[in-house]
Amino acid sequence: MDPLLVAILSFSTFIAFSNGVQFSKLNHIGINYGRQGDNLPSPYRSIEYIKSMKAGIVKLYDADPETLKLLAGTGLRVSIMVQNGEIFNIASNESIAKKWVRDNVLAYYPRTMIRYIMVGNEVYGNQTLTQWKALVLAMQHVKNCLRNHNIHNIKIGAPMAMNVMSLSFPPSNGTFHAESLSTVVPLLQFLNKTSSFFFLNVFPYFPWAKNPENISLNFALFKGGNLSYTDPGSGLVYTNLLDQMLDSVHFAMAKLGFRHISIAISETGWPNDGDLDQPGANIHNAATYNRNLIHKMATNPTLGTPARPGVIIPTFLFSLYNENLKNGPGTERHWGLLHPSGSPLYSIDLTGTRYHFEPLPKPQNNRAYEGQVWCVLARFANMSGLGPLLSDMCRQLDGTCETALGPGKACYEPVSLTWHASYAFSAYWAKYRDSGDPCYFNGLASLTTIDPSKCRF
Repeated sequence: MDPLLVAILSFSTFIAFSNGVQFSKLNHIGINYGRQGDNLPSPYRSIEYIKSMKAGIVKLYDADPETLKLLAGTGLRVSIMVQNGEIFNIASNESIAKKWVRDNVLAYYPRTMIRYIMVGNEVYGNQTLTQWKALVLAMQHVKNCLRNHNIHNIKIGAPMAMNVMSLSFPPSNGTFHAESLSTVVPLLQFLNKTSSFFFLNVFPYFPWAKNPENISLNFALFKGGNLSYTDPGSGLVYTNLLDQMLDSVHFAMAKLGFRHISIAISETGWPNDGDLDQPGANIHNAATYNRNLIHKMATNPTLGTPARPGVIIPTFLFSLYNENLKNGPGTERHWGLLHPSGSPLYSIDLTGTRYHFEPLPKPQNNRAYEGQVWCVLARFANMSGLGPLLSDMCRQLDGTCETALGPGKACYEPVSLTWHASYAFSAYWAKYRDSGDPCYFNGLASLTTIDPSKCRF
């Protein structure tokens, strides 16, 4: 039997099928299909997996021609993206916008059911100021091109991260950063005029992981039960952290005069693994979060939030695969639903009709690791990129490497590149970890609980 068919059939044993449901019309749960990995299946196989999961929508981080061709006729609604590096040119020259629409929309539409165009991804605070200032004009140029071709059923949006907020708790205090308003206000005007969504990348994992002593894990995982929080400003009652985060944006928009713009969740999920110093990143919590999220969004799609009841929230889970080429801390590479083989990391039902699943592995890291850890050379590191990185790192350590690692110095022995690199990694990480620098270093380093030497950092 074809290996692809075997993988799909094995995965389908974990998926609940809902007889008679027209998923292309009713399922508002989608999947983010990212491809930052060197071990991922082809677009063909990936789309077959997404179809077998009964997703309603798929979101791409580009407008890849092969993928868009393969999505034709599948019934999947599709979101494509103007990448951040394209924003300025599309804003500067409408002819470039026309070409982008011609090459990435008209070439596939309507057989490929493109329904959303995301202009950039988390542009605020993460990209250049010129991209942020050009964002809304680029959106308008793309919208104009679609209108000129009499295409009116594609929504234009711009996914934002929660870092666009200066205040998000309690929700009624929700406020955008003052310096963001020069773009946020025109963005909201555009979304209001075009009846589009405020797309939000929202991850309850991060505020919980930063403050696990004061935020209940069950509250973050939709397991609050009788646990609730009453917003003193609005009197609204919250039973989960996601609703709090969403409503902080609703309140922030209302303060600017935009009370009727709906939110769509462009990314959400929970990491299934991470570094030793990242609590709660495990399969148990990832499965619990995503299952409960789907139950909330799919079984009662008009539930909305306390501040905006009765509103459907299109939701894209993050993400299809673990992506091993992503930079940053370990959680960045562990949000996937599927192994590259197509088998699930844990069972999940995107239709929301399944209520019982097999037992999950007991979580081992719901508390931050309290012992000492060291940042060392990763076991399978590619040594070819090590030299320049170490030189740059040691320069930033102001002579620490030379003082400690020179012949006869305290940390000179054992004399090996592995040990000297591990010393530099740990020294650098110890100095800068509080600023958010992870123990990663382009994939060359990882954390360990085993002291690699008698030498201390």
